[in-house]
Amino acid sequence: MKRATKNLDFCLYNFVEDLRVELGEKKTIGSRNFLYPMPTVLVGADVNGKPNYLTVAFCGIVQAGPPMIAVTLGKMHYTNEGIRENKCFSVNIPSRHMLEVTDYCGIVSGKKADKSDIFRSFYGKLGKAPMIHECPVNLECRLVDTLDFGGGSEVFIGEIMESYAEEKYLCNGIPDVEKIEPIVFSMYDNNYWGIGEHLGKAWHSGKKFSQNINEDRSENNM
Repeated sequence: MKRATKNLDFCLYNFVEDLRVELGEKKTIGSRNFLYPMPTVLVGADVNGKPNYLTVAFCGIVQAGPPMIAVTLGKMHYTNEGIRENKCFSVNIPSRHMLEVTDYCGIVSGKKADKSDIFRSFYGKLGKAPMIHECPVNLECRLVDTLDFGGGSEVFIGEIMESYAEEKYLCNGIPDVEKIEPIVFSMYDNNYWGIGEHLGKAWHSGKKFSQNINEDRSENNM
């Protein structure tokens, strides 16, 4: 009798799950950072007199004016020492052609391996924020604030003092995504991805939708 009840419960469970899938019902997948995709950048800082670079995906814009950016690093990282000491850092955007060396910088700590000579480093206005010549775009940042929310990481807020790029990566004076070919990251399955095709123009594509929805509303009100 118990076995029959278990089998019935199992069949009922599968039926309900199949029905949920068929109806497109949302299911809970946990309180985690599923903000897809995430950028893949190399954060640079001088540590003990040498440039060091760390691969980071927790990176995002804070505001447009003055331009500020946030990077979140685990407290144990070697790079943090240099950011705190020099009050500056860099955010470098690698291309898909730099995938192997970019991943390497996230695997190997500067505490154990000297990463100062794997790139051609250069310095800008601040003098102590090393940047990577091979990366299509470089952001030179002055440390504005450091936030600690009690977890295993700390958030460095930087004001972008200058940006750098070669002419071949620009279109009308601004970085061109297709030319840069950035790397994006999906967390929890730990995969790198390239970007896809162009979909539309921002602040323009929605105009057609607005026109259509207004026409539909007008028809329904007749």
